[in-house]
Amino acid sequence: MKSSSAKTALRISLLVSFISLCLKLSGFWITSSTTALSDAAESVIHLLAVAFVYYGLLLSAKPADKKHLYGHERVEFLSVGIEGAVIIIAGITIIYQSIDNYLHGYDLQQLMNGIYLIGGAGIINLALGSYLMKVGQRENNMIVISNGKHTLTDVWTSAGAVVTLLIIRFTDFVLLDSLVAGALAFYIMFEGFKLLRYSIDGLMDSRNPKADRKIRDILTREHPGSMMSVHNLRHRTTGNTTWIELHAIFKEGVSLEDAHDDATILEKRLINNLSGDVIVTIHLEPEGSHEDVHHPLKDADQKRPLEDFI
Repeated sequence: MKSSSAKTALRISLLVSFISLCLKLSGFWITSSTTALSDAAESVIHLLAVAFVYYGLLLSAKPADKKHLYGHERVEFLSVGIEGAVIIIAGITIIYQSIDNYLHGYDLQQLMNGIYLIGGAGIINLALGSYLMKVGQRENNMIVISNGKHTLTDVWTSAGAVVTLLIIRFTDFVLLDSLVAGALAFYIMFEGFKLLRYSIDGLMDSRNPKADRKIRDILTREHPGSMMSVHNLRHRTTGNTTWIELHAIFKEGVSLEDAHDDATILEKRLINNLSGDVIVTIHLEPEGSHEDVHHPLKDADQKRPLEDFI
């Protein structure tokens, strides 16, 4: 199964994320640092997000059934969107904690021990995030890639926490605890926004620029056999599958069998030029006036003109 590597990667992510969270919570408990607490809070949300996207991956790998005729891959966009949303929530949580700590005072202690724990969690997440990105790119799986990006974002928050605690340890500039935590919050919120935008684009069937270029590259070449031209191209990419629809016009008098053979050649070219699974639907049309060819559809939809749906 194509998703077996992705499943393994997310299982590892769940386990390692839990270990990292335990280290960060320990770092907060012994230091009472807002920055450390913010870093740990982000990891709590991250762990929940990993659990959700793992479920999403399992669901997206299920084949089409009688209820879901187009499969389940679309859940990828929902999973990525949820992860983006929780990253933004994490940022808001960090900002709140920073302000609260500033208003009510600081009680920092055992900073070096906290630095060791948080730094260790950061190194673990760096290795995990790099592994997830490698698997996600190899499998072309956005669920794993988004999880890898979130994990690497976690590394930056840990690095910021470590540097902040080191500075406070040697300068007693405790206000820096809130300032750095707030800056990290805006950074991870920006990362979350990018994932959320990807999710919305996918759910709205926005054009995939990379797939569009490859499809049009094939369609601008010489057409097979008696095929004269193509039009009404539509396509969308969901998960590992690209769906392509288009109309093809054939020379007058060509047999249905020959037209179908030529359409199949074009279908194969499209499939070979795109990565992942590709499903192509080609509507065959004879040479002639477009409206005349589709005359039987006239007035099929009283609310829309004929050209809107042919």
